[in-house]
Amino acid sequence: MKLLHSGKVRDVYSDGDDIILVASDRVSVYDVILPTPIPDKGKILTQLSLWWFDRLADLLPHHIISATDVPAEFAGRAVRCKKLEMVPVECVARGYLTGSGLTDYRAKGAVSGVALPPGLVDGSALPEPIFTPSTKAPMGSHDEPMTYDEVVDKVGAQVAADLRGITLAIYRRGAAIAAERGVIIADTKIELGYAADGALTLGDEVLTPDSSRFWPADEWEPGRAQNSYDKQIVRDWAVSTGWDKTAPGPEIPDEIVERTHARYAELYERITGDPWRS
Repeated sequence: MKLLHSGKVRDVYSDGDDIILVASDRVSVYDVILPTPIPDKGKILTQLSLWWFDRLADLLPHHIISATDVPAEFAGRAVRCKKLEMVPVECVARGYLTGSGLTDYRAKGAVSGVALPPGLVDGSALPEPIFTPSTKAPMGSHDEPMTYDEVVDKVGAQVAADLRGITLAIYRRGAAIAAERGVIIADTKIELGYAADGALTLGDEVLTPDSSRFWPADEWEPGRAQNSYDKQIVRDWAVSTGWDKTAPGPEIPDEIVERTHARYAELYERITGDPWRS
């Protein structure tokens, strides 16, 4: 195998005509990789993605070829995939207002050019899910919001419509399944690309704690930061240190590592109904 790319979380290898996608235990916040890993994180992301890919397969094809035909040292954290020509847009859907979307709303009353009603607060449910794309910035840089018209200019009207439709369909499907399990999916980011046959295909990971915000439904309370089943624990801790969000990031203390691992494992169990086994 040949290492093609080492990203914030995943390492990508070429193996003949296929790709081996390996999820590490690295954690990144504000586009910076922190020096402390979260145990089991890569395996949880991989296994949860596989669970979701199965439940989204009727919406569009996905890139998975095999979850078992991978090198033994990567077992449980790697998948064999089709090579895709990735779309040059980060596809994001939001059903609730928080994070960078809240920052944009407070400044402009809109997110990625989508006007929203006045009076919304952190954690507010939106009238309906919205497509809020962003640029794909190189590692170490920050993605920037894009309006829908900017997506049209970049990829054309039909592709832009496909990206929006697919992103919102995946969000709605995921949010409905999670709601049955007492979990809110506030927002999610997906990766789309074209397979060799020209089919628009779901790639990378999907509906995991690294690509989505998950909140316990029984604790949801608009007007404050929500408790999360994702790496928000790490984000909040990192901000509290006074770190300026530039590399290198600070070492994560053991308590934060343990709490983050526990939240990832708890989410896996809540969503899938199966106990997490390391």
